[in-house]
Amino acid sequence: MYKTFFKQGNPSNVSDLEKQTFYRFIQKSYIFHPMALGVLLYAIGGVPLFLWAMCVRVAVTYQETFMVNSICHTWGKRQWNTGDLSKNNGLVALITFGEGWHNNHNAFEYSARHGHEWWQIDFGWYFIMFLQKIGLATDVKLPSSPQVAAKLA
Repeated sequence: MYKTFFKQGNPSNVSDLEKQTFYRFIQKSYIFHPMALGVLLYAIGGVPLFLWAMCVRVAVTYQETFMVNSICHTWGKRQWNTGDLSKNNGLVALITFGEGWHNNHNAFEYSARHGHEWWQIDFGWYFIMFLQKIGLATDVKLPSSPQVAAKLA
């Protein structure tokens, strides 16, 4: 029921996820997860914890997402030839834990790493590396040298 209403785009780049039982379960039941979290947070800390952990957190996350999609298509530097207006913006990357390397992301959408240079802070990548070291992340995808050479601006 929810799948057809919320589904957008062609999931051709996630065929490996569609084969896994856990992710199919999450896709079919995701509407109930935030509801359960909200009830749990209210039970633990009442209205203040519910407001901070659900409402404020979601509002801040939305603003960060919108900031990436607006600022990083207006200001910053283009490292890769992507055919769109995406740019890398270091300030946005700091605020969003690495998502501000938007041109990098658009050039290599399958890559687990957005900060390609040593100085590009990417906390999402650091967390993925940690998960990989403890065995919870496998088959982590990064761009190959020929893919990088083909995208240079």
